[in-house]
Amino acid sequence: MDIAVQSLETPALTKAQLAELLYAQIGLNKRESKDMIDAFFDLIADSLVEGDDVKISGFGNFQIRTKAPRPGRNPRTGEAIPIQARRVVTFHASHKLKEQIQHQSRKSRVL
Repeated sequence: MDIAVQSLETPALTKAQLAELLYAQIGLNKRESKDMIDAFFDLIADSLVEGDDVKISGFGNFQIRTKAPRPGRNPRTGEAIPIQARRVVTFHASHKLKEQIQHQSRKSRVL
């Protein structure tokens, strides 16, 4: 699967590119492709907002973690500021994904 990157920044796979791949490889029309990608990410986001973990077999797990309040410091002024408690999303890659990444990095070093 070749993905053309439109930016000079770090290469990223966008939702628009995913929809285009569905259109090109599966044959869904462009509107259906976009709607399917949007629905997929909405489902993940809604589950995380509800506090549920999202596990995608062979890819990884998205989990909600609650971070406790802690003291912080403004790096510019040195002033102490409190950092409030918050919920954050963490991602842990599956062993299968990690192996694919390691295999690809070894392969590219040999070339």
